[in-house]
Amino acid sequence: MDDISFAVLGTGGIGRRTLDISRHKEGLTPVAACDRRGVAIDPEGLDVDELLAATGGDAAGDDAPATADGGTAVERRGLAASAQAESTDAPIDDVIAASDEIDAVLLALPNLEHDFIPRVADRFVDAGYEGVVVDVLKRSRVIGMLDERADAFEGSGITFVCGAGATPGFLTGAAALAAQSFIEVESVEIWWGVGLKSGYEDNRGTVREDVAHLDGYDLDAVRDLTDEEIEEIIDARGGVLEFRDMEHADDVLLERAGICDAADVTVGGVLDVRSDEKPTTTTVRVTGRTFDGETGTNTFELDDATSMAANVNGPALGYLKAAVRRNRAGEYGVFGPAELMPGF
Repeated sequence: MDDISFAVLGTGGIGRRTLDISRHKEGLTPVAACDRRGVAIDPEGLDVDELLAATGGDAAGDDAPATADGGTAVERRGLAASAQAESTDAPIDDVIAASDEIDAVLLALPNLEHDFIPRVADRFVDAGYEGVVVDVLKRSRVIGMLDERADAFEGSGITFVCGAGATPGFLTGAAALAAQSFIEVESVEIWWGVGLKSGYEDNRGTVREDVAHLDGYDLDAVRDLTDEEIEEIIDARGGVLEFRDMEHADDVLLERAGICDAADVTVGGVLDVRSDEKPTTTTVRVTGRTFDGETGTNTFELDDATSMAANVNGPALGYLKAAVRRNRAGEYGVFGPAELMPGF
């Protein structure tokens, strides 16, 4: 397979880890990255080492703010701190302007408005982009918004892969494989565990979006909270957040792939923002009826040693590679993770 040039929109925790892991995926060359105020573009390939070093933590010393557990908070510098980057008020537009040089775009943007990712996709369609767009979104209702744009994606020549992280994404695909033993799937239970020792400061977008899944909160409420208020919510729970019956897109993605009804899928998990050790083992349980009338449960577990970065960004880049193959073969439109397998 020919080399793939790609861009990352968003350089928070997920975006930075995507750039880092891409160095271990054969045939991938990051050529653009952006955040709210900066953009770096180089058709020959970005210097990932320099970019990550320049945008890393910059709060060492006595003046650094203290965390609740007595540690030192990490203030993340913007992309414009990199020698490869420039300050800009229109970072996404700048990447779109260079999109003729870009085979694929990974959206690592916090989806704190339900239609934000679809609206970003609209901008690529309007610019006549031909290539791949991959997101790691979580919310079920966004999938319908993307499906409504399928004709526009096909007309533009875009192959869009929605929900291509860990869950939805990697675990959605695992559930689809586990379901092959059955002629009827009765339930899919996804239970995940994530440890993030780097904490809220380094993962603001994804943690804030997770907080919106807690009882008593939603995206509208969480969007208006200050960082201090988010940290108070985390501190009140000892740094450990537990979620049940989440609105995760695994349900609609499995339904659109013909695996089961969305109502038969449940997703929950535990997030510990103060430890890299997983607070619980990530498990997928698919229960169904076989052709000979037996009822069974297939179980898939992730090893506790694999990190969130390994299980989110690794599969996301694998789905990106698989989508480029589809795109180069002339297959356009919207795809879910259960409809294609990631490339190594």
